Amino acid sequence: MELTERDRERPDGAAAGRPGMAWIPAGTFAMGSADFYPEERPVHRVALDGFWMDEHPVTVAEYRRFAHATGYVTVAQRPPNADAYPDADPALLVPGSLVFQRPAGPVDTRDVRNWWAYRPGACWLHPGGRGTGVSHRSHHPVTHVALEDAEAYAAWAGQELPTEAEWEYAARGGLDGAVYAWGDEFTPGGQFMANTWQGDFPWQNLLLDGYEDTSPVGSFPANGYGLADMTGNVWEWTSDYFTSRHPADVGPACCAPRNPRATSAELSKVGGQPGSGIPRKVIKGGSHLCAPNYCLRYRPAARQSETVDTSASHLGFRCISRAAPATDGQCSPGHRRRPGPDPAAGPTGPTGSAP
Repeated sequence: MELTERDRERPDGAAAGRPGMAWIPAGTFAMGSADFYPEERPVHRVALDGFWMDEHPVTVAEYRRFAHATGYVTVAQRPPNADAYPDADPALLVPGSLVFQRPAGPVDTRDVRNWWAYRPGACWLHPGGRGTGVSHRSHHPVTHVALEDAEAYAAWAGQELPTEAEWEYAARGGLDGAVYAWGDEFTPGGQFMANTWQGDFPWQNLLLDGYEDTSPVGSFPANGYGLADMTGNVWEWTSDYFTSRHPADVGPACCAPRNPRATSAELSKVGGQPGSGIPRKVIKGGSHLCAPNYCLRYRPAARQSETVDTSASHLGFRCISRAAPATDGQCSPGHRRRPGPDPAAGPTGPTGSAP
């Protein structure tokens, strides 16, 4: 990580800070990895300006405040457009989302239908489908949010989604080149550092980290920038369109691309697959469903594509702000304040939706 002493200093007013956000200093880092999946290659240098980032993924309680304030209805809560899915089963053209269902025994991991199902009624308020609720999940990451749902929240909060480069740089926490957000050892001193899958995915979960599903944000140690759950727990949306490989590295270190963005929706489409005409964005961080035998993507360099209309039980997001730091100890206009009253909280605690 190439940081000057000036870069290491927080900007004016950062001592007062932004509630719920951490300052990520400007710097240059090596993005990607040559040791795991092809789409993470090649490793290349990137330079970034400083920015603020949410200390943890947006929670159910925070998304609830947004929905109460705006009346927003997520993609999963709306009937799908039949014209956009000409080959879909008409019975599935109802509001719903993708839900993980653990099979009873070993299955063919080449077919994701062995553990994913489109479940009518599933949404951020009913993560398991009809009859489920979030009364016990107020401090868990919100899930079942498609890209536009995350963007709507970010706009309401006066913020943005991070680029892929910003997300990866922040996830590294100052450990340039390390395998994980906390170093090179998966369980240093025998301690689990993230909510991931232990066992033979998708049927055997040994629960060694204590969680079968999502975990409350901050249940595991934060990284060097004070960011929790940057890997594991839930995948997170970024603002970049997906490319199958990173760009090649430049020559002199002084010429590293600064604040790069991937902006081609057309190039992100994948032909010959379901949803081939739908643009894809980069998601980062892996989730509680990632396991070494199937998806070793709970690493800063890991990346995956996701169609912009997708919502699922392991997909969430967090926001950033590139605005000038506040100088009076106050939030910037539009920034949500944390912690704050949960509209669903009663005298004995959050009630959430009906179970």
